[in-house]
Order: sequence, then C-alpha cells, then structure tokens
Amino acid sequence: MADSKQKRAGQMETIKKVLHYIKRYWLLVGLSLVLAAVIVALTLYVPILTGDAVDLIVDKGLVDMPGIFVILKKIAIAMVLTAVAQWVMNTANNYITYHVIQDIRQDAFHKLENLPLKYLDAQSYGDIVSRVIADVDTFADGLLMGFTQLFTGVLTIFGTLFFMLVTNVPIALVVICITPVSFLVAKFIATKTYTMFKEQSETRGEQTALVEEMVGNQKIVKTFSREEAVTEQFREINGRLEKCSLKAIFYSSLTNPCTRFVNSLVYAGVGIFGALVAIKGGISVGRLSCFLSYANQYTKPFNEISGVITELQNALACAARIFELIEEEAQIPDAANAGTLTDARGNVELEHVYFQYVPDKKLIQDFNLSVKPGQRVAIVGPTGCGKTTIINLLMRFYDVDSGSISVDGRDIRDLTRGSLRTSYGMVLQETWLRAGTILDNIRMGNPHATEEEVVEAAKAAHAHSFIKRLPEGYHTVITEDGGSLSQGQKQLLCIARVMLCLPPMLILDEATSSIDTRTEIRIQKAFARMMEGRTSFIVAHRLSTIREADIILVMKDGNIIEQGSHESLLAQGGFYRELYNSQFAG
Repeated sequence: MADSKQKRAGQMETIKKVLHYIKRYWLLVGLSLVLAAVIVALTLYVPILTGDAVDLIVDKGLVDMPGIFVILKKIAIAMVLTAVAQWVMNTANNYITYHVIQDIRQDAFHKLENLPLKYLDAQSYGDIVSRVIADVDTFADGLLMGFTQLFTGVLTIFGTLFFMLVTNVPIALVVICITPVSFLVAKFIATKTYTMFKEQSETRGEQTALVEEMVGNQKIVKTFSREEAVTEQFREINGRLEKCSLKAIFYSSLTNPCTRFVNSLVYAGVGIFGALVAIKGGISVGRLSCFLSYANQYTKPFNEISGVITELQNALACAARIFELIEEEAQIPDAANAGTLTDARGNVELEHVYFQYVPDKKLIQDFNLSVKPGQRVAIVGPTGCGKTTIINLLMRFYDVDSGSISVDGRDIRDLTRGSLRTSYGMVLQETWLRAGTILDNIRMGNPHATEEEVVEAAKAAHAHSFIKRLPEGYHTVITEDGGSLSQGQKQLLCIARVMLCLPPMLILDEATSSIDTRTEIRIQKAFARMMEGRTSFIVAHRLSTIREADIILVMKDGNIIEQGSHESLLAQGGFYRELYNSQFAG
C-alpha cells in the first residue's frame, strides 16, 4: 500500500514538472482545447442531422428529398470545418510537444555541462545518453498522443452524455450504468503498466550503456578475449529487457479488446432498450439511430483514452528518469564576488588539504605543499596514491573537503573556475579530440590564433611532419576519436594545443606516455623550453622524465612521504630510490 501511494505521489510530481514546461505555451494549449471543443461539437452535430434525415424517410414514396439535400449540405459543411479544425489542432499540438521536448533536452544538456565531475564519474555514460535521447523520444510520443487524443476523448464523452440526456434520459441512464466498467478496466491497466514501462526504460538504459562501452572499447575486449563474456552479459540484459517489455506490452495490449468489449455492451444495451422505447413510441427511429451513433462515439474515446493512458504511463516513466538528471545537484557555482585570475605568477600553496572521493575511504590527508613561481614539481608514487587527485584539486574539478589551495595568495574557491583553468595548460595521458580539422583541434585553446602560429606550435610539438603527410594537411577532417591517427599522434596534437596557448602554469600528466622514445626526447626538450619561467606540475611513472624537476614529491596513500631533488632523494635511500631502482635495475 505504501509503495502504491509513493508511486502515485511520484507520478503526480512528474506530471507537475511536465505541466511546468507546458505552461510556457498556454496560448497554444488554450487554442488546442477550443479547437477540440469545436471538433467534438461538430462531430456530435452530424448524428443529429443524420437522425433528422432518417425521420424524413417515412415510407416508400414518402421521402422529403429537398429536406434531405439541405441536411446533406449541412453535414458536408460540418465535415469540412471539422477537418480544418483537426489540422490546425494537430499543428498546434505538434508545435507544443516538440518545443517542450526541445526545452527539456536543452535543460538536460545544460545540466550535463554544469554537473560536478563526481556525478559523471559515478554514472554510466550510456545510461545518461539513453535518458537524453531514447527516454525523451518516448516521452514525446506519449505527450503528443495525450494532446491529440486525450482532450478530444474527454470532451467527446461529456458531450455525447449531455446530448443523450437531452434526447432521452432512460436510455442515457443505461449507458451511464455500464460506463464504470470502462473506468475499472482503464485503472487496472494503468496500475500494471507504469511499473513495467519504468523497468523497461531502466533496463534499456543499462543495455545502451553496455553497447556504448563495448563499441568504444572494442580493441580491449578483443585483446583480452572477452567476446564471450561480454556477449553473455549482453544476453542477460537483453533477456531481462525482453521479459519486462513483453509484460508491459501484454498488459498494454489488453486495452483494445477490453474496451471494445465494454463498447459492445453499451451499444447492445442502447440498441435493445432503445428498440423497446421506440416500439412504445417513446422515441423516433431517426432519434434512435442518432442515439446508437452517440453510443458508438461515447464508448470509442474510452478505447482511445485507455490506450493514451498506457502510453502516458510509459511517457511518465521516461520523464521521471530525465527529470532525475535535470534535478541533479549542480556543481557549486562561482561565488557572487569571485575574482578573475589574470597574469598568474604561479605561486601555488596547498595547506592542510583533506580530500576523499568516498566518505569511508580516506585518500589525501593533511597535504601541504608550497610551490614558488617557475618551479617544476614532479609527483611520483604507486598507482592510487593520489597523484591525479592532486591535479583534479588544482584545477578545481573537485573541491577540497577541508584546508585550502591558493594561487598567488588567493584561495581558488574565491576565483572563477574559468579564469583558474585558463591559467593552466594541461596535457593528459588520455587524449581528447573533437570532430573537425586538425587546425580546429590545435586552435581549441586559442581560437583566434593564425594558421602560422598553429604551424609553429605543431613544429614545437614535433607534430608538423606527420600532419603534412595527411591528405589535406592541417585542413584534414578527423572524427572525435581521432580516426586513423595513432595514440602517439593524437597526444602530439594535444601537446601542440598547449604550446599554442602557453599559459602561466602547466600540468603534464603522463604527457608523453604514448610517444616513441626518440620523439619523447625531442618533446622533453620542447617542454623544458616551454616550462622556463612557468610553474609546472608533472605526473610521471617513468622517472627518467623528471630528473630535472626542482622538487620531486613522493606520494604514498595520499601523503607526501619524501620530498627533494632527484639526487637528494637517491641519496636518502628511501622509497624513491626503490622506485628508481625498480625501473633501472639493469
């Protein structure tokens, strides 16, 4: 009972959120309602005209043809007006639906741009894509059906009921007595289908996530011969999707036969009872035919509305998932009085910094570091010791739990994120390219750079030679994953991108990990020139690349356990020496 109440409350909350988006187009919604009323009124007027025409046919040779032709003209006019009103209403409904969907997608994408990294790190990318694309499409289908059929259906029910009561109360009461059966059928189907469509939507998101992950990492799957295991995992998810989809479709498919059965009961009741009343002279044959037409029109919307309710259950289940994303807590915005970091000198201070990704798993504990302008700081240590976490904190991808990080004496939480990150040039082990030309990719950090400046940066990064060998040189179009470029070539483009910007501070996280040794030596020299006068943070596993660093921080379990120059750390004979000897034992 508690679950069903909670479920109903959740549905009502989702409906309120949908109405919040719809109310922006209240004028069109009002127009749609007016046109729906016009369509229903004209549709209900036609049976009256038909009944009048039937009453003009008294017997053989006793037919009022002029009167019938006048009625036929009225029917034709009513049908033309109905068709025009239907077309305008459908156009308005389409406009409302797809603008609402556009607004929801824009809000969802805007939220993605403002979500903290901790949310994106914890969620499957495929599931997020499924919410923004597949779930919103399903919601659009349900919303359009609701606009198109729900308004006219409800108005048709009340309109026909009114006309039937005006025409003959006893026959109308027969219809009213059988009507509750339709409501019971609709309630039963709606209750069953919402849960099943929600489960279907969630399982579809899980399947999308797996497919997206496998397509993007096909080389790794094949390298470790995981095809069978992945296929089995997909088969399991696909099986669950099949079961919940079949259940959802089964219950939703009950709608048509069940409501048709109720329709038949109503029609039969009206036909039998109406015939008895007509025999006694209580109603004319024309009026009875009009009544039978109304009985048909009265029950037909129940069939449509039941189908709409089923679709709306699916749509609401999908809408709930997309609203979950939209309502996720955004990253803490920049302070109202946040300053802008310009012309940074590169004086970086970390004081008593504590940070952990998960509450019950400690990582950075009481971390202190003072970096003077122009110093090169290397961070080394075993996997999981917190090297990359330091970079995340410096760039303010994550905020510290306690303590502070300051640049040039200003706490980074009192600076705008944009100005802070612009002051850093960052090259990661993982490359990121976008769909476009080589020129566009290198220009990303400096859109106004000339082509000559781009070429100079590429030469400094030793990327110029391979770029010139491409079909269109710097104007060669690549895909977002770099297409046929090797991992080393992609990393060279990322290095060229930073060399074009030349920001006051640098972060190099395994920046040359995918580059051959000969090119690496050249790039190290280029980096050395680039780092002159710039505060630099270098994360490295290959200790040969950090010998010239001013300070080497040796980290273990989130703490600095050793600190000093390369020679002094070797002389200490501690953990750094063990790491160094493990790489150069020969």
